[in-house]
Amino acid sequence: MRSLGQFLAGIFSDAITTFLEWSWLRRILVIAALLSFLVVTVVVDVPPLSTLRDWADSAGNWFVVLFWFGYVLITQFPIPRTLLTLSAGVLFGPWLGIALALSATTVAAAISLSLVRSLLGEWIRPRLTHPAVVGIDARLRHRGWLAVTSLRMIAGVPFSVLNYVAALTSVPLIPFALATLVGSAPGTIVTVLLGNTLTGQADPALVAITIALAVMGVLGLALDTKLPVKP
Repeated sequence: MRSLGQFLAGIFSDAITTFLEWSWLRRILVIAALLSFLVVTVVVDVPPLSTLRDWADSAGNWFVVLFWFGYVLITQFPIPRTLLTLSAGVLFGPWLGIALALSATTVAAAISLSLVRSLLGEWIRPRLTHPAVVGIDARLRHRGWLAVTSLRMIAGVPFSVLNYVAALTSVPLIPFALATLVGSAPGTIVTVLLGNTLTGQADPALVAITIALAVMGVLGLALDTKLPVKP
């Protein structure tokens, strides 16, 4: 833990030094982008189901496409996607709702990882050789799919935050996207099928399945720590 703390402190110090080396214009643009990101995260919320129904009536058949793109866009930010997933089931039925939610979830995760990695990957890559994280990074590079699949099954792990963190490691894009699809599938399917929880009354079956998925996720992480990592 002490080594990890030193690593994080070093990352923070390097980030400040790098920021101070930038031109004033670049600093202003980065600060503006961060502030915009925070404002969107705090202010923007998933529209209520009644609003989505009105939009669906207005847009007609095009609403399916608009909903999918909206799902991908909104989940780039640390905004819970549960209401969108529930809405997919209510608005489009089980089969189309599952297809929309799962495909949008997978594409959104891949885009998030690619964007963050393109912005910060070159800066963070040399720092992944630190003793505190080199083993973790090697594990994610060779078997990141298991860790990502397991974490996707745990409801308490924020979807977007996991995307950002994974982007700062060496986990490959394709295994990450496939692991997101597989790991998110059980919870997404159940949430779409149990869209009636929008009434505000938690379905006991949904609670039980959520707990079961979390247990499976923790077991997957425990298995990952026991398996050897190729040098």
